[in-house]
Amino acid sequence: MAMDVGPLFENVGDLPERTASPIAAGLKGSAILDIAGEVRGLIGAGVPVANFTIGDFDSKMFPVPEVLVERTEAHLKAGQTHYPPAIGVAELRTAIRTFYRDRLGLDYPEGTVQVGSGARPPIFSAFASILAPGDQVVYPVPSWNVGYYVYLNEAEGVPLVTRPENGFMPTLEDLLPHLKTARVLLLNSPLNPCGTVMDPALLKPVCEAIVEENARREAAGERPLILIYDQVYWQIVFEGYTHQTPVHMVPEMAKYTILVDAISKAWAGTGIRVGWAVAPPWIRDRMKALIGHMGAWAARAEQMATADLLAEPELVDPFMDGFKVELSDRLCALRDGFRAMRDRGCPVDCLDAQGAIYLSARLDLVGRTIRGREIKTDDDIRSVLLHEANVAVVPFSAFGYPDGTGWVRFSVGSVSMDDVQAALQNIERLFD
Repeated sequence: MAMDVGPLFENVGDLPERTASPIAAGLKGSAILDIAGEVRGLIGAGVPVANFTIGDFDSKMFPVPEVLVERTEAHLKAGQTHYPPAIGVAELRTAIRTFYRDRLGLDYPEGTVQVGSGARPPIFSAFASILAPGDQVVYPVPSWNVGYYVYLNEAEGVPLVTRPENGFMPTLEDLLPHLKTARVLLLNSPLNPCGTVMDPALLKPVCEAIVEENARREAAGERPLILIYDQVYWQIVFEGYTHQTPVHMVPEMAKYTILVDAISKAWAGTGIRVGWAVAPPWIRDRMKALIGHMGAWAARAEQMATADLLAEPELVDPFMDGFKVELSDRLCALRDGFRAMRDRGCPVDCLDAQGAIYLSARLDLVGRTIRGREIKTDDDIRSVLLHEANVAVVPFSAFGYPDGTGWVRFSVGSVSMDDVQAALQNIERLFD
C-alpha cells in the first residue's frame, strides 16, 4: 500500500520561508499567466471566449510544417536520441550561419552560434554571461519578460516608456541619458507585445551611439555596452515593412551585438524548443558553459530536423508564404475593424499590422462607465472586454507599461477569422 505523503506537507510552520532563497522568494509570477488562467476557467465553463491572449498557435489552425515533423521522426528513427553538444549539433550551427548569410546578408564565422531549448536559455545565458550584480539593463516598455531576467541576475533594470508614434520603440533621445551607465541594452523587433517593426531610421543612430560609447569605454578600460537584439519574429514581417539587424546597419556592431532567434514563431513550433543566439565568440564561449550546465539544449532530433530545413529553405518557404498571409489577414481585419469603429465615433484606435502575431489597440475607456462598470485601470478594460464582450486580451500594463493608457495586445495565433469578426462586433456593442 502506498504511503500518503500529502499530510506530511501540512502544519510545517515557517519551513517554506526558511527554505526559499532570497531570489526565489522575491520572484513574481507572470501577470499574463494569471490572465490566461481566468480565461481558461471561462472557456472550461462553456463561455464562448475569443482568446487573443495567447502568444502561441492553435495547432489546428497553424500546424508546424509537415516536413519538420517528417524530418524529426526520421532522425529519431535513425538513432539521434543521445546528448547533443552543449553548443548545439554542428549541422545546425552551420545551417544557421548559412541561413543568416543568405537571408540576412551576415556571414558569421564558426564559433559564434549557441543553440538552446528555445530562445529563453540563450537570453538568460547572455544576461548571466555579461552582467554582474548591480549592472544596469536598459530596455523599452512595453516588453516581454525582460524584467524577470534582470531580477534573476540581480541587475538594475532601467525601463524606458516608449510612445505609440514610434511604434513603442525607443529613440536615440530616449536612450542617450543611459548609455554611459548601461551594461546591456535589450531591443526586440518585431516587437512583442506590439507587433511593430523597428524603423531603420531609429535603429541606425542607436547603433552608431553604441559604437561611439564603446570606443570611449575601450580607451578608459571600461566594460563594454552590449546590445541583445531579440529578433525571434523577424521572418514574420508584412508588406511595407522591413527587418534590419544592428550589424547590417552599422557593421562595427558585430563586436557588441547578440542576436537571439528561434523556430518557435516563424514555424509555429513553440513546443519544439529550438532556439539560438549568434554572438561574438568570447561571449558565446561563456554562454556555452552556462547552457551546458543547465542542460538547456534543444533535443537532438529536433536540432537535426531544423538544420535540414534551414539548409534547404525551399522546403519550408511555401509554408511561410501561406502562414504569413493567414496571420496578416487576421491582423489586418482587426486593424480595419478598429479604424472603422474609430471613424464611427467609438473611443478606440490601433497601430498598423507590421509584423509578428500581435496588434496594438487602444480603448480610451478609463474614466468611463461601460455596462454599469466604472473603468479606472487597464485591467478594468481587460475585465469588461472579457466579461461583457467575451474577448480576452492582455493590457500593456502587464508588460510593464504605465497603467491607464488603454493600450492592449491582441494576439491572433489561436483565433479564426470568424473569431476576429465576432470580437469586433461584440466590442462595438459595448458603446451602444
